[in-house]
Amino acid sequence: MSRFAPLPEPPYWAVIFTAQQSDDTEGYGAMADVIAARALEQPGCIGMETTRDGAGLGITVSYWDSEAALLAWKADAKHLVAQSMGKDKWYSHYTLRVAKVERQYSGPEGR
Repeated sequence: MSRFAPLPEPPYWAVIFTAQQSDDTEGYGAMADVIAARALEQPGCIGMETTRDGAGLGITVSYWDSEAALLAWKADAKHLVAQSMGKDKWYSHYTLRVAKVERQYSGPEGR
């Protein structure tokens, strides 16, 4: 199973969320699982890639077929709750970037 999202030819949109967890992560894992699954069910969501290091720094990139689709996801009620919990409790710092992907390159697998 690849950890890479199956992506179409560009253009498409990428939402890059980088966050440092705070010391209070109670409930974070369960919410993260629910939100990731919910995002992948949204119209226009192409896929997602995520990683976390041992010190609580995580990066999640979600891919969207249109800006309208990612804006609809941003306004999703359950996602809004998770965003609020992240700001108030789970993250000591975060940065969110939105980019339109115009080109992509891939290398051979297994090297």
